[in-house]
Amino acid sequence: MKGIIELSEKTITVERNEFLKVKGSIDTNVYYIVSGSVRIFVLDDYQEQTIRLGYKDNIIVLLDSFITETPSELFIQAIKKTVVRVISKSQINTFLKIQINRDMWVNMLETLIIQQFEREIDILTNSPKERYLRVLKRSPQLFQEVPHRHIANYLRMSPETLSRLKNS
Repeated sequence: MKGIIELSEKTITVERNEFLKVKGSIDTNVYYIVSGSVRIFVLDDYQEQTIRLGYKDNIIVLLDSFITETPSELFIQAIKKTVVRVISKSQINTFLKIQINRDMWVNMLETLIIQQFEREIDILTNSPKERYLRVLKRSPQLFQEVPHRHIANYLRMSPETLSRLKNS
């Protein structure tokens, strides 16, 4: 991952509640979060559904738009003031001409896909308590970096339910 981050020649600061990307935009960048936190969400009948959270030392990407180079349905919004390093698709394509770099990139994508798959299983099958415990085990730092209302939305539960689970 370090090699990919070093490709970045551009840093962006996104203020709290500002958007890094909005629905309908094409985004072929990968972002490394230097500081702060973001949420990736979709609007579902005017209701926001958080599908991913990112914080310091995470890589985020709108994978649908990155791969297809078409507009995404997703938003990326800063939860608090966030600094990201930007790596363009063309920089990554150049980087991937070397086999060891391709292996690292594939490993990173596989990890991202597995994380998304685990989350889908959590949302579809587990009780709120099980979802909370699995996320706590996978990403304990999340609870220090991201406000609980966003974590609750990500876990598809009310903030009150999350609070009860944390206190039990």
